[in-house]
Amino acid sequence: MNILGGPVLIRLACAADVPKLQELVERSARALSVGYYSDVQIESAVRYVFGVDSSLISDGTYFVAETQAVLAGCGGWSRRRNLYGGDQRPAGSMELLDPALEAARIRAFFVAPEYARHGIGRRLLETCAAAARKAGFRQLELMATLPGVPFYRNVGFRECEPFTDTLPDGTRIEFVRMEQPLSDSRGEQGAEPD
Repeated sequence: MNILGGPVLIRLACAADVPKLQELVERSARALSVGYYSDVQIESAVRYVFGVDSSLISDGTYFVAETQAVLAGCGGWSRRRNLYGGDQRPAGSMELLDPALEAARIRAFFVAPEYARHGIGRRLLETCAAAARKAGFRQLELMATLPGVPFYRNVGFRECEPFTDTLPDGTRIEFVRMEQPLSDSRGEQGAEPD
């Protein structure tokens, strides 16, 4: 895949990526949340919610998209119970999920504003879905930001319920819990993985 004149490489994130990932997350959240959240909500979410979750990197389930040695996006999946949050404020349990009964979590997707709407998020999501399927999961679940809802809806997720989080400074921010069955390698929904 070529974007803006260069190939896109999807690779596992590593601990050395964290400073650049944090910068990418903050730029993405500030630019792509405009019109969905107020300035106060955006800044509060950057402080308390939108950040790197190093447990995803440690688990080997967080990916970066690079083009010409520049981070264009990041996103991952998790076999752990929590649905969102970063190192600055984990939200939920770190217990492992049962892949036969529970959905893998899609986590921490952010795309650099200059690469938005060029297929980066889709490529990352395909990579995560394939890895979760290989790990035995049959369904995906996520907590979408409001700007993320149209993207996830477009790739087949269904909205389950709205959710409002009250952050430590009292700011309230809205999310939407969404889910999607994983297809098997033949494209059949809900089938046993190969």
